[in-house]
Amino acid sequence: MHRIKTLTVLVGLSIACAKPNPQAPATAPAPEHALSGLAAQHVAVLPTYRVRVDSALGWSVGRPTELQRTLDADILAAFEERGLRRAWLFPEDLAASYRRNPTYGTDPFALAEEPLRAPNLAVDQRLPEPLASQIRTLVALQQDVRLVLAPVEVRVERAQPSGGRGVLRVVLLDARLSNVRWIGDVESDRMSSFGPALSASIANRLAGVVSPR
Repeated sequence: MHRIKTLTVLVGLSIACAKPNPQAPATAPAPEHALSGLAAQHVAVLPTYRVRVDSALGWSVGRPTELQRTLDADILAAFEERGLRRAWLFPEDLAASYRRNPTYGTDPFALAEEPLRAPNLAVDQRLPEPLASQIRTLVALQQDVRLVLAPVEVRVERAQPSGGRGVLRVVLLDARLSNVRWIGDVESDRMSSFGPALSASIANRLAGVVSPR
């Protein structure tokens, strides 16, 4: 009964937050608490997959991998602050599980996530191979985990009226059904220059999508 209720909540969230609209961007900004139904569940959070910087912004953000790993650490800290560390799994947990089971497990830092960046990605869309099998294998080694939250891409772009911001595309995956359950953009505060505050702002906003303080 609990499992049925969970899926009902997720379907409702998908319709409210990610239903295609021909007059709107393919991915809508994620409202605060939009995924609050997940707060008490066991969910796996993947490492940040990609970084894309608007060259017109003129910011130097260093190596993309540095921003990716910084954001992973900030997401963990923000979720831990909201009491989600015990139930949720984060990149370091998934990597440790893979190291214990290298012949069977899936490396969370080597997933074929490129299809999740597609602008026409839609809720209920089936995951292609090999990503579908990778996600199933990843959660098979975890207890009571079905849903996977994927921070797919950080876009560092210009903000209005000035400065810049970070926008994180987040996709919620159902490992058993091998499909997309929710898609949303999480925006940082507007910044006058690039620095650690951008990553921290994204992480705090993402944590707010799942759980209030």
